Amino acid sequence: MSEQSADSARPTIIDLPKGKHAPGVAPVRATGTAPAFLSVHDIHAYYGESYIVQGVSFDVREGEIVALLGRNGAGKTSTLRTIARLADPAMTHGEIWLDHHPLHTMKAHEAARMGVALVPEDRRIIPGLSVEENLKLAQIAPPLGWSLERLYELFPRLGERRKQEGVTLSGGEQQMLAVARALSRDVNLLLLDEPYEGLAPVIVHEIERTLEEIKALGMTTIIVEQNAIAALHLADRAIILDMGQIVFQGSAQEVLDNEELRNEYLAV
Repeated sequence: MSEQSADSARPTIIDLPKGKHAPGVAPVRATGTAPAFLSVHDIHAYYGESYIVQGVSFDVREGEIVALLGRNGAGKTSTLRTIARLADPAMTHGEIWLDHHPLHTMKAHEAARMGVALVPEDRRIIPGLSVEENLKLAQIAPPLGWSLERLYELFPRLGERRKQEGVTLSGGEQQMLAVARALSRDVNLLLLDEPYEGLAPVIVHEIERTLEEIKALGMTTIIVEQNAIAALHLADRAIILDMGQIVFQGSAQEVLDNEELRNEYLAV
């Protein structure tokens, strides 16, 4: 896969209704022509009659980490769920390509076989199963990912608690288990929904260290996170949503450096 040209790597500001745009930058249209590992083009999705994802387009290069940011209700989680091909929200228009494969034609289980792994905000730890049983269940069918030994190296706490029931773990440990369960499969695209939600700062730092290790392995990742500053320090690029539409695409550092932009769309 060839690298993007210098022009395509520049930040893109997308027009908003009623003339809104990110402060300090004139809005332009994204071409969507740059080669990418993941390409999301003009996707629209609904929860019933509610129009949630409104023409979202972006590219992610292989090995890149992208922070998908915005206020509550901006459409971040809905965009992740659409990429993962879950039934809700219902995608009505657009295309999603992963390494030349059309995810938009697939159901969730088919996308999972293509290596799309969503770690949801509520973690979905299975009651009645130990830590190790939760991981083994994820490995019940191919394509298989990391071995238990490798997972326990990355998450030593899980190794220590391998026989403990998963739902009795602390919040941070449950988040580790949710990520480890995703890595138990052969992952091409990791989608993380609010991995720091409800965690104490010391646990957030521990999860951050784990994600930094995953980043070093070159795993293509999209992270949705209300703790925008933490996500931006981890990410290579940032995409900001507002009312279901993209209002900013650029480097994570640009968002960290632009206080006006953060105040306008992230309230940080």
